[in-house]
Amino acid sequence: MTGEQPVSPTGRRERAVDVLVVGAGPAGLALASRLAAAGGVGVEVVDREDEPGGVPRYCLHAGFGTRDPRRPMTGPAYALHWADAAVRAGATLRTGVTVTGWSDGPPKGPPTDPLAVDVTSPAGLERITARAVVLATGARERPRSARLVPGTRPAGVFTTGELQRTVRLRHRPLGRRALVVGAESVSYSAVRILREAGVEVVAMVTELPHHQVSPATALDARLRHGVPLLVGTGVGELLGRGRLSGVVLRRADGRSTTVACDTVVFTGDWIPDHELARLGGVTLDRATWGPAVDGSFRTDRAGVFAVGNLLHGIEPAGTAAREGLLAAAPVLRHLTDGAAPAARVPVQVEAPLRWITPSRLDPADPRVATGGFILRTETRLAPWSSLVVSRAGTELHRQRLVLGATPNRTLRLSAAWTTRVRAEERDAGPVTVSVEH
Repeated sequence: MTGEQPVSPTGRRERAVDVLVVGAGPAGLALASRLAAAGGVGVEVVDREDEPGGVPRYCLHAGFGTRDPRRPMTGPAYALHWADAAVRAGATLRTGVTVTGWSDGPPKGPPTDPLAVDVTSPAGLERITARAVVLATGARERPRSARLVPGTRPAGVFTTGELQRTVRLRHRPLGRRALVVGAESVSYSAVRILREAGVEVVAMVTELPHHQVSPATALDARLRHGVPLLVGTGVGELLGRGRLSGVVLRRADGRSTTVACDTVVFTGDWIPDHELARLGGVTLDRATWGPAVDGSFRTDRAGVFAVGNLLHGIEPAGTAAREGLLAAAPVLRHLTDGAAPAARVPVQVEAPLRWITPSRLDPADPRVATGGFILRTETRLAPWSSLVVSRAGTELHRQRLVLGATPNRTLRLSAAWTTRVRAEERDAGPVTVSVEH
């Protein structure tokens, strides 16, 4: 339940809740709606943005979750659907609230110590204590600076998120000619936004040897919209002072060319918004850089859970919401018994696979709430390749990839093998997932 106490000597107003959800995107809101509907649980959702809903708020196209299969929702309608669901169920939703850190940093005491975070909002400073904290802070695209692209710092350089906010929230004009860096789903969304804003897209470029979307999507952009795709090509330098005037492109063979444009959009290359997890001493997965969780969305800090795109490269809003709904049961179990797993077995991948989530397995409770694992590959996998799951030289599972796999697209692995990971085999080492062609 929730409670409020007088202002502390530190000047912070102190409050208590059962569950604090950090992040009001689809994952956090869906989780809050199911937790609150369970009854007897005080749930509060906080988000630093002024409105709830996360990324779908900027996506005006249809195709999101549906109440009626004949009428798919737009992104803003989808965001509103989950915000309304959380509030109707009884959750408290607060926007414009930024969690600045944990009250005492990483855990120092017993795992049963209460969790407390410090927040700031227009109402002032607060300290919120919770029996469980769920991190649903999502992911962001790496900006130009994080990609170490040289050149000046001209205007006209965006990520897809910045492009969406500029066009659809602030209604500000763009330039006339744009280059899109990337060739995955979000890259083609950027093309649509630019075209809707009246901007000519001169090209899309990717360092990979092919696009990472369905052939129909790529063909539509190339034929109907006249947007060429340059594969095996990266951005070498940005040109211009004051305003972008061009981009130097470099091909894999060393050749370079300059494309005249006044706008460039860096898309994809996602990184989880993991700062709060890191500040709280939560172990991060070394491949995804999101929190390392088991099949019940539990991190290695007792009472701290993580869901949605904080855990992995960007997945559709529906996937994030589904994870939020599935995480409710493990959170409720924690509120009831508070037990932490005695041991977790790491789940690792071998090249050309990039990462897997969940990346931990509790042998005493090997259930995977999502029903399976999400993976990514660095290179294209040929049709009829196999994913092989093994531990200490013993094969646990083999799964055929009938259609193969493509970088930056979802690849799923069944969790049917998890019951074969024995708790008593603590010295057997990690579970490994590899590829056989």
